[in-house]
Amino acid sequence: MEAIYCQGCGVSIQTEDPNKLGYTPKSSLQREVVLCQRCFRLKHYNETQDISITDEDFLKMVSEISNAKGLIVHLIDIFDVNGSLISGLSRIVGDNPIILVGNKMDLLPKSTNQNKLIRWLRSSAKESGLKVKDVFLISSVKGHGVEELTQQIEAYRENGDVYIVGTTNVGKSTFINRIIKQSIGEQDVITTSYFPGTTLGFIEVPLDDDAYLIDTPGIVNKQQMAHYVSRNDLKQITPSKEIKSRVYQLNSGQTLFIGGLARLDFIKGEKQSFVCYFSNQISIHRTKLSNADALYENHLGSLLSPPDAETLEILPSFTESTFKITDGRTDIVFPGLGWISVDGIDTTITAHSPKGVSVSIRKSLIGEN
Repeated sequence: MEAIYCQGCGVSIQTEDPNKLGYTPKSSLQREVVLCQRCFRLKHYNETQDISITDEDFLKMVSEISNAKGLIVHLIDIFDVNGSLISGLSRIVGDNPIILVGNKMDLLPKSTNQNKLIRWLRSSAKESGLKVKDVFLISSVKGHGVEELTQQIEAYRENGDVYIVGTTNVGKSTFINRIIKQSIGEQDVITTSYFPGTTLGFIEVPLDDDAYLIDTPGIVNKQQMAHYVSRNDLKQITPSKEIKSRVYQLNSGQTLFIGGLARLDFIKGEKQSFVCYFSNQISIHRTKLSNADALYENHLGSLLSPPDAETLEILPSFTESTFKITDGRTDIVFPGLGWISVDGIDTTITAHSPKGVSVSIRKSLIGEN
């Protein structure tokens, strides 16, 4: 079959995989103007649809950005900073300014110290080699913080284009839909405008006569927990409402299982509170460290759930990370799941997580400055 290209974004049309760039139903090939499903939904429903690409494909795409002039808006998931932060972005986009936007703030406990969170995001970005001009916290679902962000985007872009970049599962499509509505205002602007893209799946939405909001497909990062769980389990581990803390008083020699997707062993320290911040739908089980291996082996997928049967087929084996905590209240962060806070007075813990999904620690986000 002769190659057909989307007249919205220029990507090569395919009819096999709805989750890949260029997909359109076979029936759409008969139309005079052929659009990929992503462009069709934007043109007719004012909605963007997140499509994923590999790091390699993304590098090819963004080579254009380094030669262009525009503001880079990097959207990340507050619950999966390690998995959603694109560490090489500064090198890729050249001298263009980057602002970092932490999404899903509405799901954090109200007691979360937002100033602390912003400082930690700045620090995390710097450690990853990412130079950012500013950091914002928003909820693309609820709209929290979006109006202020839109105003700051206007200031930072200096009448230039705006590129939205992010990994898969960070809420990018919902975010862009919010920004479009906030920036353009009138619902029918997009449907009456022709929005030619550039190449390989960029979509350009007009902001004014001379500048565009440019949507780039979500990048697949295999360090994200989301890639090792089923669609059903992803719904369970992704909070849908504000997470509620769950407190466990532990003695050394005890273990907490977060479903069957992660585990924390209390190796050494005085009896203390372990405060858990995970999706309210994830069950947490306490047991003796001496029983932990047997419990995992005999009850993974049943008592220790998720994972379900589909996840068990793709879930990597656990790897261990041991931390000695001595400098006060500390969060042990399980990327894509949540975190556990400990007081951290001469405390040693071992965290278990699927291979490739690295556990880290940080100063606690809950509490005083």
